[in-house]
Amino acid sequence: MNGRPLTLLIAAGVVALEGLVALGLGVYVAVETLTGAPDDITTALAEAVFGLLIGAGLLWVAYGGLFRTERWGRSPAVLTQIFLVPIGGTLITSGLPQLGIPLIVVALAGLVTLLSPPTTRALYGDDQATDAPRR
Repeated sequence: MNGRPLTLLIAAGVVALEGLVALGLGVYVAVETLTGAPDDITTALAEAVFGLLIGAGLLWVAYGGLFRTERWGRSPAVLTQIFLVPIGGTLITSGLPQLGIPLIVVALAGLVTLLSPPTTRALYGDDQATDAPRR
């Protein structure tokens, strides 16, 4: 497995899934914008581009960072999970628990796997995973 623990592979999978969803939503908004009659075409296109960029960025973090066991991949992945928890809460309070609850579950699974000791050990080595002082 080339030093990739299961927790790191799951974390990469979670981030890749989130990236694919964002990419899909970006494509959907772009198609709806181009085939429909949006109230504000500039805003609709900006949302589509934002979704496409976020999706591509998350896929890069998942593969280029986490899957390849690069240290830099964990920070944007953790930040994404932290942002998704309140978004899921907002969806729940907005009457969409069928979207909010799975989003929170996926984000928490991502956080747990990203911050687990095997992931930390794979990304930063034994010293960081055990809180041992560096020499």
